[in-house]
Amino acid sequence: MDVTMPQLGETVTEGTITKWFKQVGDKIDADEPLFEVSTDKVDSEVPAPESGFVTEIVVPEGETVPVGARLAVISADAGAAASAPPSAPPTPAEAAAPPPPGPAPASAPAPGAPPVAAPAPQPPPPAPAPAAAPVAAAPVLPPPPAAANGGVVTSPVVRRLIDEQGLDPASIRGTGEGGRITRNDVLGAARARGGAPAQPAAPVAPSAPAAPAPAAAAAPTAAPTATPAQPVVRAAGDEVVPFDNIRRRTAEHMVRSLATSAHVYTSVRVDFERVERVRRAHQAAWRSEEGFALTYLPFITRAFSDVVHEYPHVNASVEGETLIVHRDINLGIAVDLDFNGLIAPVIRNADGKRLRLIAREIRDLAARAKSKQLSPDEIVGGTFTITNMGPFGTAQTFPIINQPQVAIMATDGIRKEPVVVEGPDGDDAIAVHHVGYLSLAWDHRAFDGAYAASFLDAIRNVLETRDWEAELA
Repeated sequence: MDVTMPQLGETVTEGTITKWFKQVGDKIDADEPLFEVSTDKVDSEVPAPESGFVTEIVVPEGETVPVGARLAVISADAGAAASAPPSAPPTPAEAAAPPPPGPAPASAPAPGAPPVAAPAPQPPPPAPAPAAAPVAAAPVLPPPPAAANGGVVTSPVVRRLIDEQGLDPASIRGTGEGGRITRNDVLGAARARGGAPAQPAAPVAPSAPAAPAPAAAAAPTAAPTATPAQPVVRAAGDEVVPFDNIRRRTAEHMVRSLATSAHVYTSVRVDFERVERVRRAHQAAWRSEEGFALTYLPFITRAFSDVVHEYPHVNASVEGETLIVHRDINLGIAVDLDFNGLIAPVIRNADGKRLRLIAREIRDLAARAKSKQLSPDEIVGGTFTITNMGPFGTAQTFPIINQPQVAIMATDGIRKEPVVVEGPDGDDAIAVHHVGYLSLAWDHRAFDGAYAASFLDAIRNVLETRDWEAELA
């Protein structure tokens, strides 16, 4: 049975094989994870469609292929090791080796090795070395992907890495199957290149390790050319860590967002004391009933859901020269994947859900995101995003908008601080309350500062004055 690239979401057209959990000859059961695939939407473990033995792996790790592409073969028995066909295509290149035996018989009459190469019907110069070179070069010329002393580039991921490193594919020797250039081959070639392969940036680098940053600011014209050519001067103990697929796609998305939206940041200081007292009073019972802690995030999410209908342009997307205002409130909650990436699964119709259900969904989506059990539909269609840095005790976070949305809100650490409160007699007094910041990154194309500030103030007011005790009753 052929295993093909699945359709991981209606807008996904291709995927990158990041890991094979089984190798050729391994036994596998139905629904057991076979491989991991990464798309621009999600990283997923794909199970085997049936039990049997893996008899062929067509697409190696690191390859990006379209939906429906043949990836592997599962057979009922382990007899036929179909791994030979992938190796067969390269062998025709080696089939060109028989031509050398041709010159060998011709050289039989002449015992001297040097003269033997002369009879070869090649170019006029019969020198031994040149004679061998044309014989090897002739079969290489027809297939353009193969370089004279390099390998074959078939992976878009590897091609992108070659471009980023500023290398010539023909100069890289492929060690992969069939002479394929792997990511390690590219990184090895980059390291072997050393400090300055006749590039204009080389004289600038030795000036001072700390100088490049000021120099880039002082001379903007030099920065664009110098940075791509010679981005870093590496020392002997430096480690080169290539971006994996999710890191690379996150970087592409963030850079594109900064280049697309007119980012503006607005923050509001919130007194969470009313929320904190309810949390503290219900924490033991909540943990006993739900199996997890009651955090501040569900309260903030609930407050957002109550307020957003009064500020519909916050729940919108930009499309060309128009603003698409969404009726559904599909709230993305950013989840950290153990410092190995970020994903924002979506709570559908968040405005119609009470605090307890919101807390359950946040918990469930986060747990399944970390274990790579999310379905593609659970990470698309978000209309607004909340990112929570609070557990790390941050003061103020200024996030980047999740395109094509027009706003994202960050929640930061909540800590005890002295605040001014009004006493029963109307006099001001100092009290210790739990205080934190909410920060909104918003697109100035969609609305203006007063709109953003009023939106945050409305959320602050709900958090500070709502009867949260009744919400948990």
